[in-house]
Amino acid sequence: MLDDTHKKVHFSTEYDAILHRIATIDPIAYGPSRNYIDGEVSYLSPYISRGVISTKFVYQALLSRGFHPSPILKFIQELAWRDYWQQVWIVKGDAINQDLRRKQEPVATNGLSLAINNAKTGIDVIDKAINEFYKTGYLHNHVRMYIASMACNIAQNRWKHPAQWMYYHLLDADWASNALSWQWVAGANSNKKYYANQENINNFCYSKQTNTFLDVSYDDFESFRIPEVLRPSELLELITPLPEPKSIIINEELPTLIYNFYNLDPLWKKEFSTNRILLLEPSHFKQYPVSQKTIDFIVDLSDNIENMQIYVGEFSELKTLYHLENIYYKEHPLNKHYEGIEDERDWMFTLKGYYPSFFAFWKKCKKEIIF
Repeated sequence: MLDDTHKKVHFSTEYDAILHRIATIDPIAYGPSRNYIDGEVSYLSPYISRGVISTKFVYQALLSRGFHPSPILKFIQELAWRDYWQQVWIVKGDAINQDLRRKQEPVATNGLSLAINNAKTGIDVIDKAINEFYKTGYLHNHVRMYIASMACNIAQNRWKHPAQWMYYHLLDADWASNALSWQWVAGANSNKKYYANQENINNFCYSKQTNTFLDVSYDDFESFRIPEVLRPSELLELITPLPEPKSIIINEELPTLIYNFYNLDPLWKKEFSTNRILLLEPSHFKQYPVSQKTIDFIVDLSDNIENMQIYVGEFSELKTLYHLENIYYKEHPLNKHYEGIEDERDWMFTLKGYYPSFFAFWKKCKKEIIF
């Protein structure tokens, strides 16, 4: 689950800056430090999620820098998590929007605890992280797990809406990674629930807070009652502020490349003369809403692609209105209604299909790594 930390960091949308980040990450230090809030993480997740770069691109860049796979195996494994979640989404489709393997229980509410939404849980590290999250669009992966555990297993919120809340604000929003990770925490996609107590939080976040509702032993979680501060909940109104629709110019003699929320690759067929369109479908963002900050981020990322035009509307409308025939798009679970030629995404490994656990998937992936 490759992620980003609580460190204050600027996420540039310039392609050269993204390449520089790849060239300067420390994949060896990542392994032992990644769970700490100041750990040596890559800060690449928003670019991988938006399809600016692929997991394979990062993996090969590390090998080209001379890294041997053995000392960076944890980093490679975390890259593989992203491909694994995508493979699950491809096979399971909309089933990932429901409890995938077992029913989450107990559930007290379908909403999100207001204390979490308002950053007033009383757990100082969590509240600070949520406030920063709203400003930056980023959370350290361990903090994501802490929040998910608090929402699902302490407040007994059903995982779906809190997961949508987090996705809404994440610059690296990836529904497969997000939804399936929340289910993993909630026990709907794993063999047991994930809990974190105050001691765990203090350890990895360098805090010293005590006497909170999480300042208990792990055995206490078996009979844990919902803290009063977490009881009030709400179904939040999550709406995507899409740009105003504008007409575009199409050369009908050229092929058309369709980019979207999950594909903003500047190198994709760069050598060809084409129409290049960033398609923002209202139906997509109604089902998977994102914030203004995220929309601004993808629009800025699209500036890396020469002659990009933005079309706000449905694929079928675009195709009919502009008489598109020679259409190309990249593989993604949400592109099944597209018509045209599908280019396969850049997977790290050749492995395809559904595996009930990541480690079953990873065991076979490792066979393709040359040590």
